[in-house]
Amino acid sequence: MIVICEECGKKYKIDPEKIKGDEAKVRCKACNHVFLVRKPEAQEEERPPTPPPTQPEPSQEESVVEEHSEKRQKVEEELREETQPISLPKKRKMGLRTKMFILFVILPIVLMAGAGIFYMQQLNQLSHILTNESSQIVSQMAENIIEEKARAVAAQVQLFLLAHPLLKKEEFNKYEPFKQIAVQKVGKTGYTALYELPGPDGIWRTWAHPIDKIIAIDMSKLKKPLGKNFPGFWKVYTGVKGGRESRGYYNWQDKDGQIRAKFMVCTPVRGTRYVVAATTYLDEFTVPVRKLEARASVLTSRVRNMSIVILVGTLILIGLIVSIYGHLLTRRIKSLTQLAERISVGELDAELKVKSTDEIGDLAEAIGRMQESIRLSIERLRRRR
Repeated sequence: MIVICEECGKKYKIDPEKIKGDEAKVRCKACNHVFLVRKPEAQEEERPPTPPPTQPEPSQEESVVEEHSEKRQKVEEELREETQPISLPKKRKMGLRTKMFILFVILPIVLMAGAGIFYMQQLNQLSHILTNESSQIVSQMAENIIEEKARAVAAQVQLFLLAHPLLKKEEFNKYEPFKQIAVQKVGKTGYTALYELPGPDGIWRTWAHPIDKIIAIDMSKLKKPLGKNFPGFWKVYTGVKGGRESRGYYNWQDKDGQIRAKFMVCTPVRGTRYVVAATTYLDEFTVPVRKLEARASVLTSRVRNMSIVILVGTLILIGLIVSIYGHLLTRRIKSLTQLAERISVGELDAELKVKSTDEIGDLAEAIGRMQESIRLSIERLRRRR
């Protein structure tokens, strides 16, 4: 009878008469596998149907030829499987390090830069609003102070003239009690003055003023010394026609040649032809605000520079951390990839050099176990052959 090794498939022709008892143990000469063989009478129920009597039982030579044919066919199949082309890894468009750099460096840089620019704009706008509004508020307060001063002096002049009806206008600037009332200090360098509405001759004249040369002259003659600054002054000076109050800004040239803006309020004296003018440089009131604005500008610039330095330092630190960690991570992954490729081409003795306690270490241990399992499987296959 013919028996087949369960492990390697090798066939043997055994004489049933040599089997003592119902079964016997047989060792395969090819793979050393031991298996049980039963007599034909013991395995009658399990034995496959006997071939028709017309077909002769194969001889030993035919069995050997059939055995070699099957082994050759199996070897050819194994060789065909081993010689199949190995698929190469696909070329990646973007590596893990590039993705990490974009995700953890480029994106934070864009977001932080946008937030920083927005923060700086808001800070500059806040500083600008505070200083400008403060300057406007102080200017408004200064205008109100000058206006109240003009009205107060006009009321005092009215009372004094009512009490001294015989006082002539030519004596206004010489009579000290009246001059102290008509000419008062406004701010640091400003003053009040008294002038008269034009008569039939249409001439505007000033009768009380800190500068004696201006007394009783035709004020329109100041056009030449004032030059281009005269129209602004003249508009406010003559704006009291009809008994209304006049106010406005005009430029004035100092003794040192510096041109500065002045604010003037002209208030008519009730019951008379006289007008009180109160004028001063408005920047005398806004100087503290200007200093505050300069300090705010310096502070804003300092905060902006410090924020930029902190932002740049933070981004550099993030970039270094991500670059170093990304390099270590990708190096470990690349090492595992190279190990897997070497195992795929049959280098089962390739050394595993990745040492890590995180998920990369778990992956390395899994690849090591896979490598050992493949090695053992191939050894078993070789023993079977």
